[in-house]
Amino acid sequence: MGLEEEIEDLREEIANTPYNKSTEQHIGRLKAKLAEKKEKLEKQASSGGGGGYAVEKTGDATVGLVGFPSVGKSTLLNALTNAESEVGEYEFTTLDVNPGMLKYNGANIQILDVPGLIEGAAGGRGGGQAVLSVVRTTDLVVFVLSVFEIQQYDRLSEELYANKVRLDTSPPNLSIAKTGKGGLRVTTTDDVSLDEGTIKSVLREHGYVNADVTIRGDCSIDELIDGIQDNREYLPSIVAVNKADLIDKDYLPTVKDDLRDHDLDPDDVIFISAAEDRGLDALKAEIWEALGLIRVYMDKPGRGVDYEEPLVLRSGEHTVDDALSKLGGTLDERFRFARVTGPSAKHDEQQVGRDHELRDEDVLRVVARR
Repeated sequence: MGLEEEIEDLREEIANTPYNKSTEQHIGRLKAKLAEKKEKLEKQASSGGGGGYAVEKTGDATVGLVGFPSVGKSTLLNALTNAESEVGEYEFTTLDVNPGMLKYNGANIQILDVPGLIEGAAGGRGGGQAVLSVVRTTDLVVFVLSVFEIQQYDRLSEELYANKVRLDTSPPNLSIAKTGKGGLRVTTTDDVSLDEGTIKSVLREHGYVNADVTIRGDCSIDELIDGIQDNREYLPSIVAVNKADLIDKDYLPTVKDDLRDHDLDPDDVIFISAAEDRGLDALKAEIWEALGLIRVYMDKPGRGVDYEEPLVLRSGEHTVDDALSKLGGTLDERFRFARVTGPSAKHDEQQVGRDHELRDEDVLRVVARR
């Protein structure tokens, strides 16, 4: 029996096994086996070579436009940036990954228009794995849906999930330290609902025999496997519903019902018309917010505050120390302290150290040794 058949058999057994406390350990073992065999199959497939998409990441952050063919991604890229992606009213117009640069709030945000995904992309259909590998390198996924085909969202999400992209969630708080003996010792916080037997069975299927394991916070079997394999990409996402100019007002409630049917809040999605340049300001603002970017205006000795070209810091990298790293040069090693004026400061010219958390539109002056 080949790997594909083994994988299909495992999927069928999992689907046919009711989930409850008495079957949890068995299902955990099956899912762990499935994950291991899928990894093995992917390695076999990748060893065969084949083309891919090489895109150099530039700018302050990178955004991937994800959608099925002919939803308007190329038109949207052209509307947001200075790119010239081919546009056509037929499928597969875009055959390469086309980058463009969105300039917003002083930041340079790279936008990637990737070839339209199709069902089975994660399995290689339509060059899907190469496309998805590009998506994994982005900092934000923007789903581009046609207003008439909201159901595409579920299919796109499933393809990304199959390619190890986890959207709008965080990795499980899991630590594993291999030991020379003693078997598997599992420590969990009170809110972990998986029983110890299930956790150990999953670990054993992944080759752990002796290890100290700590889990903080509740997680599912699938999330536990994600944490053990440690090769998932955790990305934020937003949804843009394109071609909104083509619907009548009377049809809007139907669209909103469709969104709710697919677990999307109509108030959270952005309705746009890339062809008519509608809703693009709201989309740009949402991209900025989702990326967690902030502007820091540098107070430069003898030149004053530079409000034209702010230092742009990414989500999770908002400290003075992060600013020093991005500024480069010798400032890091010569740093004495900094002075901050703005939203993060208790008062103007507050003296701060490296670990001070900056906020959007702070003014920063670095005091360094000569």
